[in-house]
Amino acid sequence: MKTVRSAPQPGKPRLTTSAMIASIASEGQKTKPAPFGHALVELARSRPDVVGMTADLGKYTDLHIFAKEFPDRYYQMGMAEQLLFGAASGLAAEGFMPFATTYAVFASRRAYDFIHQTIAEEDRNVKIVCALPGLTSGYGPSHQAAEDLALFRAMPNMTVIDPCDAHEIEQLVPAIAAHQGPVYMRLLRGQVPVVLDEYDYKFELGKAKLIREGKDVLIISSGIMTMRALEALQTLKNDRVDAAVLHVPTIKPLDAETILREAGNSGRLVVVAENHTTIGGLGEAVAALLMRSGVHPPFRQIALPDEFLDAGALPTLHDRYGISTAEVARKIKQWL
Repeated sequence: MKTVRSAPQPGKPRLTTSAMIASIASEGQKTKPAPFGHALVELARSRPDVVGMTADLGKYTDLHIFAKEFPDRYYQMGMAEQLLFGAASGLAAEGFMPFATTYAVFASRRAYDFIHQTIAEEDRNVKIVCALPGLTSGYGPSHQAAEDLALFRAMPNMTVIDPCDAHEIEQLVPAIAAHQGPVYMRLLRGQVPVVLDEYDYKFELGKAKLIREGKDVLIISSGIMTMRALEALQTLKNDRVDAAVLHVPTIKPLDAETILREAGNSGRLVVVAENHTTIGGLGEAVAALLMRSGVHPPFRQIALPDEFLDAGALPTLHDRYGISTAEVARKIKQWL
């Protein structure tokens, strides 16, 4: 694993090790603290079947807020992810609704078989909520879950969600609770940006939403890449590029109708942007849908490469791997 050090830029301080776990929010951007933790507390007030579970990561998945409010409904399973998900399945079998939290790397690698056999195959009502998705940690491959969407997309019975911001997380917690069956949800934790409130956005499970119209390029995105796409709009506009943004928070099941309608509209360049490897995520899901349906727009991907990523400060890594706001705008202008 190679660590990438950030060279200081004129007028900017040198990035320190703390930037490896820094918030994904831009400087001065509006944020909310721990939206998942607070939303789960609100849900639990009216749902006595809701329990919170974690594997030694309550503080780092914002579940400590739930633990403080409902200590008798909080289960700290220790550093044992297989035990966490096996126990969550058992509680679900007895009529509870476990929200089980850990890091995405631990759910998708260390406990995959336990989730597959005890939760997905049994179609248990467990909500798997995982922090540090994709490239949201600078601590290298051990903490970077660049392939989690591909793995959970391939699991039968599993609903897969990649939210954009705090506004969406607050809405999707009660939405996935209303859905019967297992869910894998990527989690943004700590001080989470608030973006979609400016667009009168409402989360609906299984639905893609057109956030902005545009005639030159259609950006189909999920997770933090919807935020990056929206941030890139002004730069693109300055270069006379009119971009549309289609946010796809539900990776599985995919909203085929909306994607096909927008991708087949007026011959625009279609760019899929995701905080995930190029293999097996939203990009390949959209590409396969377009090919099977006979819709063939010019198509490009903005995604992480098929390799083990470096360690370093997140802003540096986002630039290096092409998922920063500046890189999103640059690539789209280059392709056009």
